[in-house]
Amino acid sequence: MNAAPTPHPPGHSPAPQAHAGPLEWRKLVEWLSEDSVISAADAQRTIARCAQVQSAQHPVVRLASIGMTRVQDGKPLDAEAISQWLAVRAGLKYLRIDPLKVDVGKVADSMSAAYAERHKVLPVQVAAHELVIATSEPFVTDWVPEVERQSRRSVRLVVASPLEISRYTAEFFALAQSVKAALKSTGAGSASFEQLVELNKSNRPLDANDQGVVQVVDWLWQYAFDQRASDIHLEPRREQGVIRFRIDGVLHPVYQLPMGVHNAMTARIKLLGRMDVVEKRRPQDGRIKTRNPRGDEIEMRLSTLPTAFGEKMVMRIFDPDTTVKSLDALGFSAHDAERWEQLVRRPYGIVLVTGPTGSGKTTTLYSTLKRLATEEVNINTIEDPIEMIEPAFNQTQVQPMLNFGFPEGLRSLMRQDPDIIMVGEIRDLQTAEMAVQAALTGHLVFSTLHTNDAPSAVSRLMELGVPSYLINATLLGVLAQRLVRTLCSQCRAPDTDARRETLAELVKPWQITGGHRPYRPVGCVDCRMTGFRGRMGLYELLTVTEAFKEKVSKEPNMDALRRQAIGAGMRPLRLAGALKVAQGMTTVEEILAATPPLS
Repeated sequence: MNAAPTPHPPGHSPAPQAHAGPLEWRKLVEWLSEDSVISAADAQRTIARCAQVQSAQHPVVRLASIGMTRVQDGKPLDAEAISQWLAVRAGLKYLRIDPLKVDVGKVADSMSAAYAERHKVLPVQVAAHELVIATSEPFVTDWVPEVERQSRRSVRLVVASPLEISRYTAEFFALAQSVKAALKSTGAGSASFEQLVELNKSNRPLDANDQGVVQVVDWLWQYAFDQRASDIHLEPRREQGVIRFRIDGVLHPVYQLPMGVHNAMTARIKLLGRMDVVEKRRPQDGRIKTRNPRGDEIEMRLSTLPTAFGEKMVMRIFDPDTTVKSLDALGFSAHDAERWEQLVRRPYGIVLVTGPTGSGKTTTLYSTLKRLATEEVNINTIEDPIEMIEPAFNQTQVQPMLNFGFPEGLRSLMRQDPDIIMVGEIRDLQTAEMAVQAALTGHLVFSTLHTNDAPSAVSRLMELGVPSYLINATLLGVLAQRLVRTLCSQCRAPDTDARRETLAELVKPWQITGGHRPYRPVGCVDCRMTGFRGRMGLYELLTVTEAFKEKVSKEPNMDALRRQAIGAGMRPLRLAGALKVAQGMTTVEEILAATPPLS
């Protein structure tokens, strides 16, 4: 775990202070005034207010609640800001605790919860010869020799906010206790292809309703919501289970579990998702609805898959705000947003959204349909599976085992008096023909395809067997999209001239001028030192014009179709990305990795 750099307050050098013992609020106010962090008037006001009321709060937390402001920039001094300053005063590094980088099992083994609470400390990293411990009392160190002797490691202290230490002490030790409690109920291994028979061990599987298992599953979900995860992976390995979160498109390891606990957690989640707990030989799908810490309803789509070492589970978390995002929030430029709105307001025809798996196609469709869903409109969807439950739509899920696929679903929807139909994906000629039929009979049809760019959707339809004249009669437009990470607004920095030249070369063919100033990722505590926070969409919108239809009929090759689409206003994905780089929202490397090259 990397400690964040600590800013030096004005007029102060980071030399350690000759002070010993617990912190006192009066002493902290005195030091803050000495270091010109707060004004003399602010110091007197703070002393007067604190003297009136007795409090058992940590001095840093108590002072943060008073509302002192920093002389340098007038910003309020919260607990984190005071702790950062205190780290410099004590000659130590400051650390914002990132729970994704803490091995909770090793932390709990290095000291007891009672000991950590008593000394207001928390182990955050356990190495072979070193123990990194966060403290909110940097001048109380009499406990260090005892910990070094017991752990047989040297102790390195860092300063952290007392609020974070208090929070994560409770969370980390409670989690470790729940895992241990769950493990006591079993000695069973996993049902893998390399099953090892061990003697003198219980073969009773861990009950999915054991209290320890329930607590670990609850922690897992709350933790994932708190970390802004989009997916939770429970992966069985040979010796243990591994938990990973996907955050901003990147997987992060979170925790390692004994296989008995991993299997019990999987069983618990399958039980809640109304899946067959006993069946582990075939893939299954399920759904769970729960609430995040703010009280908002969260939907999770479950998927299991048998692997060599047991059952793997992935939980896709759907943000409750996804279906009400504006086009600007999704990442649409003003140029494309206006054209997209005109397209989706057409009374009939087919609108396609293309891109690889995980590129945000469903989010775009749901957000668009949500805006179109009024009392006067009947919107029906046929999906596999239903991604998010939306009361404004009439949603149907295909059931292949019952011979109810997309073609059958579309055929049935046609008899439901629909105005707008959304088909989860056009996979075969039957589905494509039904979508064309729906469009020809006066319905607006939305669907998805897997293609690299927007013009390729036309060739894909032709490959499926749809004649060019039916494509011209029904297709209104194609939206291709990708997701890229956005730069952290707190730490991004201007990039080099070389990057500026690369960006200028990308936008030059389109004669787009302006301040092309790329930024690079730096890394701070807000973005977990990655330099990125969140993701946004890149869009390539092809609208079908009469000139484009002529190309489809006479010259259906990709280069001709692409040139015609660009002439009609389509901006390629790489250009859309370059414009986002010019706005300082992402990097050249991100768009080069995510978008197809310009031809």
